[in-house]
Amino acid sequence: MSKMIEKITAVSKGMNTVGDSKGHKVVIDEPAQMGGTDEGANPLASLLISLSGCENAIANFVAKEMEFDLQGIEFDIRGEIDPRGMMGEEGVRPYFQKITVNAVVETSESEERIQELQHIVDSRCPIYTTLVAADVEMVPNWTKA
Repeated sequence: MSKMIEKITAVSKGMNTVGDSKGHKVVIDEPAQMGGTDEGANPLASLLISLSGCENAIANFVAKEMEFDLQGIEFDIRGEIDPRGMMGEEGVRPYFQKITVNAVVETSESEERIQELQHIVDSRCPIYTTLVAADVEMVPNWTKA
């Protein structure tokens, strides 16, 4: 299989950015107290939302492969970051230190099968594995609904 290219375009005004991916618009902004217009999620929240979407997509691919009864997943994802890094303080990394992924899986499958699904998904999800490569501590907690 050949390499895939993911391409977006974006227009930014102040803190507001409107991205376009194949006709799909995404608004990323900051709240008013940070100088934005609060028309969209901030960039860090957008990354976490992307993580949930990626984990979900990969989970659906993998569920078909392993004949897993996946009826749905609800995510609660929390990222810990020291804001001093993005504000320019030397020695403080400007990205997440830790991300906890709480996923509640709607299924008839056992907890053991849910853990098998989670392990495979985390090993194949491009966003999850990128965060791991950046030395972000990833804490996955997948449970049955």
